[in-house]
Amino acid sequence: MDEREIRKDFPILSEIIYLDSASTSLTPEPVLESVQSYYRSFKANVGRGVYRTAQLADQLYRAAHLKAANLVGGAAPEGMTVFTRNTTESINIVARGLKWKRGDRVVTTLIEHHSNILPWIRLREMGVELQVVKPDRSGRLDLADLEKAIKKGTRLVAASQLSNALGTVLPVKEIGKICRDHDVAFLVDGAQSVPHMPVDVREIGCDFLCFSGHKMLAPTGSGVLWMKNEVPVEPLLVGGGMVQDVGNDRDEFSYEVKPGYEGYEAGTPDISAGIGLGSAVDYLARVGVDEIHQHEQRLTARLLDGLEGIKGVEVYGPKTGSGQEERGGVVSFAVEGLLPHEVAMILDQASNISVRSGHHCCIPLMKHLGLKYGTVRASVYLYNTSEEIDKLLAALEQIARMV
Repeated sequence: MDEREIRKDFPILSEIIYLDSASTSLTPEPVLESVQSYYRSFKANVGRGVYRTAQLADQLYRAAHLKAANLVGGAAPEGMTVFTRNTTESINIVARGLKWKRGDRVVTTLIEHHSNILPWIRLREMGVELQVVKPDRSGRLDLADLEKAIKKGTRLVAASQLSNALGTVLPVKEIGKICRDHDVAFLVDGAQSVPHMPVDVREIGCDFLCFSGHKMLAPTGSGVLWMKNEVPVEPLLVGGGMVQDVGNDRDEFSYEVKPGYEGYEAGTPDISAGIGLGSAVDYLARVGVDEIHQHEQRLTARLLDGLEGIKGVEVYGPKTGSGQEERGGVVSFAVEGLLPHEVAMILDQASNISVRSGHHCCIPLMKHLGLKYGTVRASVYLYNTSEEIDKLLAALEQIARMV
């Protein structure tokens, strides 16, 4: 990785130190250019036109689906890649699209983002039971507890691959095997993992993988739902673009859904975001996902080592940065005597350092850990440097001394 060349594509980094990529990533110039090119040169709807600009828009939009599928090893015949607005919508499509019956069960974990808990809670209105497996204080799961939770009637296990609050990496391959052994579907929330480490649905053995484009250099409003072809999920929306035929034999109206991803993308999609997502995948491929992961592991280890040496700072989640199975580049901590929002505000105002603070959309986990006000969270990506980590550590040391 050539950090200097990469950082040229993110002009905002000349003004701030951005350590909040777990919330949303920055967007590089080549991706912005692909979006602007659509609006300036060939704006047209997809799937509906035979003229040149419509064909070009359709071609690039379709190609983006294939790029996203290839990124996670999910190209046909492995499965189908549907574009959504974000991970949240992807999970909700599965939650609302499977045909549930009273007595069905869903198993998830307490480290989940609200997006992977609330859709399953809402299913209780239909008589679906929810079992939530609790982790230890570092976010690690006992797989025996998870397997024990898969009782009669369990249809689905839903788990994140990487915790957005603690940085813990869950053993999704092992969870996938447990699900296959019990003939239970497996949904993986890959919002935090897909942008940062190699992910392959074939190795995991999952039935669904959900992730967001805006966390992997793409525009907001771009997300992905990958699913196995044989899994029967009803489309969340019906209408224009997703219908193959509408019958009105003797006033008995019916419709036939298009095969493939189009059957799940009713209406005009966010075409520019989809094209931007394809461009973002190209960017990640040029840099190399393995290289990005290794770079983040080095930065994370440096950050963890530094935080452990500051008196009055407590780190949450796994304490080591070595090994993919231990943690990702998301580090939560607290400064004794200060609220998380106070720390984040001081870092921003005094040092131009952007970090996240609060509950990180993980209120059940924060309550489990006894963290009433949440944590301060720093998250790294390909455009961050060791010098930026050192500046964060120096600033935190000053803050801790002031308290």
